[in-house]
Amino acid sequence: MKQFILTKEPDNNIVRLEGKDYRYLVKVRRLATGEYFPALLPNGEETLIKILSTDRNILTGECVGEDITQRRRIPTGYGDAETAKKNKNKKNSSASSAPPRLGVNSSSNPSLPPIVLFQALPKGEKMDLIVRQAAEGGITEIVPFVSEFSIAKTGASGQKFLRWERIVKEARQQSGSKIATAIRKPVTINELFMYWEKMKNGALGLLFHHEGLEQKSLHSYLDNNPKVVALAVGPEGGFSGTEVSLFLKNGFNPLTIGDTILRAETAALYCAAAVRILLLERSSWELKQARFKEANSDSV
Repeated sequence: MKQFILTKEPDNNIVRLEGKDYRYLVKVRRLATGEYFPALLPNGEETLIKILSTDRNILTGECVGEDITQRRRIPTGYGDAETAKKNKNKKNSSASSAPPRLGVNSSSNPSLPPIVLFQALPKGEKMDLIVRQAAEGGITEIVPFVSEFSIAKTGASGQKFLRWERIVKEARQQSGSKIATAIRKPVTINELFMYWEKMKNGALGLLFHHEGLEQKSLHSYLDNNPKVVALAVGPEGGFSGTEVSLFLKNGFNPLTIGDTILRAETAALYCAAAVRILLLERSSWELKQARFKEANSDSV
């Protein structure tokens, strides 16, 4: 379900939205006075907002409790009792030098470990698509970096980075993702490994490579219940031999999914989706594994 993401805390339960936020809610979604829409507060909690007025290009709304949904009809598509329920996740306050938002954000599945995408910068505007798909797919954090085969050899400009942040917000609002996807400014590969060093205790690093390397199955890697899953995806042309050696030296596990060569923007979505689906269904396949082991022990 679509949701709106508030960037400022309400003032005595009252919100005032103008500019792009006003146009999105009133012109695009065509919400009117008296209607309701679900929203996420800056601390990750869910709320339901009743529109009080839309005068002078300013939307004024009130954050209402979940009881309102039991007393008054909410127009179809603009929220329901379930979206009005607040989760009790606490606000994260990570330092900028430390890995942010790892596992403490609002999420529809709190048992799911955070997924971090280490994405080598592709050429052109492909990174925009990767950022959008990652936010829609529930990736916790995106860390772009410059690799040997990256066409872009410098970090993103301030304007480009702001565009990525805007794309994340739009994608989360469209998809209804409760995960507060964060994106960092591009780093060098050495800075990437320094960042990985801070989070790798209990984490699983997966190196997606188009060439078959010695590896286990994705199920086997995820069977160890990692606290964080980091995915390393290359640009056009993949990773160089030197880069592959560096990733393996730093504790990443090689993995090849399928027998086709994927575009850079496709590979990121493909790999992230494969990991997230298995994590979402982990309770199912872990139960099957337990039953299989039990059956084998009985037959011995």
